[in-house]
Amino acid sequence: MTTEVKKILVAVDESEYSKYALEWILTNLSLHANFTTLFTQSESGGADHGVISFYVMHVQPLPNISTAGIGNPSAIAFGGTPPELVESIVNHQKKISEALLGRAKEICAQKNVNAKIVMEIGDPKEAICDAVEKMKVDLLIIGSHGYGMVKRALLGSVSNYCVQHAKCPVLVVRKPL
Repeated sequence: MTTEVKKILVAVDESEYSKYALEWILTNLSLHANFTTLFTQSESGGADHGVISFYVMHVQPLPNISTAGIGNPSAIAFGGTPPELVESIVNHQKKISEALLGRAKEICAQKNVNAKIVMEIGDPKEAICDAVEKMKVDLLIIGSHGYGMVKRALLGSVSNYCVQHAKCPVLVVRKPL
């Protein structure tokens, strides 16, 4: 008997809070007796009963710079950003994202979980919710930075946004103080 593949998406960033959330879910999933078999595929490529697809996602933020100077050299003199600088910043952020996802994949491998990597570019809260919908994710795991009311109001809260807008259950993991 086969069932639908269950999909878990863990959203990570460079914070200790998201690393904790990833480690927490892997530790708590490992408490199940058939943990390692949950993350395997049948030899025919189809899903076995109880199979879980595990995804780790990082959203590379858009560069916070003006691109008004692109294609208009005179605009560079008036505050536009040269396209070479924009490209350099985007490439640097991509390397940071790849390293972050590489570390997350290593953490998963230590628990015998073959995580699939997802990298997007954009506003993290919107990109995560979009990925949940496109991928038909069954459970979103996200860490909480533990911002107070004022900081959350000024900076926004990715976890709060996802709880309100994601089209699946959301587990917000908060690191103990």
